[in-house]
Amino acid sequence: MAALAVSAAMVAMVPQAVHAQAKPALKKEAVANVDARAKLVQEMVDSIFSFAEPGFQEFKTSEYITAILEKNGFKITRGVAGIPTAWTATWGSGGPLVALGSDIDGLLGVSQYPGTPTGKPMVAGGPGHGEGHNSGMPLIVAAALAAKDVMEKNKIPGRLMIWPGVAEELLATKAFYVREGMFKGVDASIFTHVSRDFSTGWGDMGNNGMVSVEYSFHGKTSHAAGAPWAGHSALDGVELMDIAWNMRREHLPVTQRSHYVITNGGGQPNVVPGEASVWYYFREQSFDSVRNLYETGNEIAEAAAKATGTAVTRRLLGYAAPNYGNRPLAEAAYENIKAVGMPKWTTDDQAFARAAQVANKLKVQPLATTVAPLSTPETRGPSMGGGSDDIGDIMWTVPTITIRFPSNIPNMIGHHATSAIAMATPIAHKGAVAGAKAVAMTVLDIMTTPSLVTRAKDFFNNVQLKDAKYDPVLTPEDKPAIHLNQQLMQQMRPQMEKFYYDPSRYKSYLEQLGIQYPNLNTGVE
Repeated sequence: MAALAVSAAMVAMVPQAVHAQAKPALKKEAVANVDARAKLVQEMVDSIFSFAEPGFQEFKTSEYITAILEKNGFKITRGVAGIPTAWTATWGSGGPLVALGSDIDGLLGVSQYPGTPTGKPMVAGGPGHGEGHNSGMPLIVAAALAAKDVMEKNKIPGRLMIWPGVAEELLATKAFYVREGMFKGVDASIFTHVSRDFSTGWGDMGNNGMVSVEYSFHGKTSHAAGAPWAGHSALDGVELMDIAWNMRREHLPVTQRSHYVITNGGGQPNVVPGEASVWYYFREQSFDSVRNLYETGNEIAEAAAKATGTAVTRRLLGYAAPNYGNRPLAEAAYENIKAVGMPKWTTDDQAFARAAQVANKLKVQPLATTVAPLSTPETRGPSMGGGSDDIGDIMWTVPTITIRFPSNIPNMIGHHATSAIAMATPIAHKGAVAGAKAVAMTVLDIMTTPSLVTRAKDFFNNVQLKDAKYDPVLTPEDKPAIHLNQQLMQQMRPQMEKFYYDPSRYKSYLEQLGIQYPNLNTGVE
């Protein structure tokens, strides 16, 4: 959408008396600044897609992003909270401090050629962006640079802090960020997440908090055939815990979600396993219910150890608080989302989306052409539980919202290769540009409207914190699980490097891969 059109829509749609905001001329300037960086957004979206790094291994991704920010005047602090791939990028002086963040990690086993409707891994068994996290930080960078330009030109005081969601798929870092004091002094926080729609919301968002924990059982080895009585199987402890937990599920609230993988089942069948481990995610809706579920898991682990003559230890690998959005910030951001509107999808964009849906036997639904309604507790209704996002830890620390932006195709399967199909195509690029405009405009609202900051803090302190307080199970002794995915990437990275995007030679990643857009080959006769 042209900058002038956005400005006109903005003036007509935003009720000044209710949502005090930055002057229309400033927002028009910010929108133009984002449009001027559309090529940068495309290059960043495609580059981060090509790096495809999973949690705690986002070295290339972080190096790439911080180089761009440093070149544009941001001060970089690396290795924050004891996490090698985590960092902050700060700029500005005086005025409010606004934190801007988005996740950067990929997922294991979902490697996929972009722009290809059918399943086709780039690296067999490799990681990929089957959640679309490659698009969020390009949005944030473009929004921050656009707002920064406006602030410098118009001498608007204020500070920006950009930060990455490292290992979000493991829900393994944001609680450590908070414990480290990373958000001390932040006045308002805007987070972004890829979606099929363009939206934001406030209040209890209805998703689950979570504890990620690995239980390690310790037994005694022996010859499994010659003298099995001389051993104590650690794997028996793991399996008994899993059996007991699966029986207990029936008698737990329906809002809980729990799942596990056996991370070590022993070495070979003829040796009684002396060491074995299992990794659990425990999810529930409130701080108390998450803690209770975790304690139930601990009790069952101890019981399984006693029953098998083994010992058990546990290591906390991650934590996520329930999500709670700030109402004044969400309402201000929503006015900007409406002013920006949905991207102008082409016939090719819609045809490609349909081809991806048909090829994967998913419900056929066009790319959305209108923004979603503001999500509120009344419009959402009661929640029966579900996924988690550790942005919740920041939401319970400072006033925070999540803006969801339209860079993916409707009805793709989450945490699956289908969700990577569009993530280095014009659909992803346009959605990120639209999201960047809304974020930049909201940043200017915060910087120029003291009453918005006051109302956001009042809501946070007197509404959100009235009946609940941040209460993670994280202890001072717990440390980030930075070892995760390290061995895998040592094996995979040499194969993946062959696919890194080179924007100096190719206009897009699809061009580098030799993929014509839109590829409409569904494989269906």
